[in-house]
Amino acid sequence: MKRVTQLGPGRPRLEPRRRAGQTPRAEILDAAAELFTGNGYGSTSTRAIADAVGIRQASLYHHFASKDDILDALLGETITAPLKLAERLAESDAPAAVRLYALARFDVSQLCAARWNLGALYLLPELRGERFAAFRARRDDLRRHYEILAAAVISEAGNPTVPGADLLPFRLVESVINIRSDEGAPPRYADQLIPDAMLRLLGYQEDLARTRAAALKLG
Repeated sequence: MKRVTQLGPGRPRLEPRRRAGQTPRAEILDAAAELFTGNGYGSTSTRAIADAVGIRQASLYHHFASKDDILDALLGETITAPLKLAERLAESDAPAAVRLYALARFDVSQLCAARWNLGALYLLPELRGERFAAFRARRDDLRRHYEILAAAVISEAGNPTVPGADLLPFRLVESVINIRSDEGAPPRYADQLIPDAMLRLLGYQEDLARTRAAALKLG
């Protein structure tokens, strides 16, 4: 017989709390992240998510109206903090290389630190639909911040680069998603290797250790 504990007024929990998270909403997101990245979005039902948390399906709908809403919340977790940092760095008078390094380091770190490889959700075909247009727009905003900073690095460095080099830093950052998928774990030292590599790719020849130290103070 399943044990029942209280989730909230009128919403009993089927089993004691066993997911990561301090709130039922956080537990739902943790369970959904594991199931979406492990079993696939299309193959995961809201009932499966509720079962993984140990709550009734009706209790899940108290926090999220649909499975799409859960996915949207998870996607938002990957973009909100780096976009906020990018907007702050845009107002900074630090050299472009330092700002780009700070943004890339932070972004790579949070993609690696997440318990589940949430960036893998970017490849879902469902994201092409109108339901996720707002997320796509925010991700495009972040990408533009990368491209603006990269173009400024190229200009400040004064070294010739291949055409379109300013488009690559954003893609390099997101390469940690595939690396993590292939290796089954976050890549070690990626928060240094990727920012280092992107600056060299942009023709930056200054001392990376000094740039790194300055970037740490920014982000």
